[in-house]
Amino acid sequence: MLIKTKQLTRLDHRLTRWMAANGILFLRVSLGIIFVWFGVLKFFPGLSSAADLATRTISILSFGLVGPELSMPILALWETLIGIGLIFRLFLRETLLLLFLQMMGTISPIFFFPFETFSSIPFVPTLEGQYIIKNIVIISAGIVIGATVRGGKLVAKPPRKNQTHPEDGRVLKNNKV
Repeated sequence: MLIKTKQLTRLDHRLTRWMAANGILFLRVSLGIIFVWFGVLKFFPGLSSAADLATRTISILSFGLVGPELSMPILALWETLIGIGLIFRLFLRETLLLLFLQMMGTISPIFFFPFETFSSIPFVPTLEGQYIIKNIVIISAGIVIGATVRGGKLVAKPPRKNQTHPEDGRVLKNNKV
């Protein structure tokens, strides 16, 4: 039984190192694919299930200055650019800024159209409400990706007690700076 435990521990360490080495890449690319996919759909009238809610939200946010004929192509391009930036790691700071601005707009319908986003406010979201609420995960993913803009990384194994920081040599006590 001890051999299996050692083998499982080695496998666990190997998998953890692999996830730490590749997790951000997979997160960034998968998030980019979602943005490209949903963005491209918005270029074609009738294909995006979010089009009506999005255009009405943009109309409110722009005080009626931006109508559907302009808001959908802009939103489609905006989302597609976010996706391309994430997939290819282009202008990552700017890409994440676009993402966070877009998320603020995406969450707005919960406040502007509560009777369309909840069947029982605030506990039972409609399908549109669920679509909006899941953006909490996208925002969190953006924060994690943003932590890597200046070279941050996932670490497979935290430093041991009183170990030095690998980048600047500070002494870490109890795994804290």
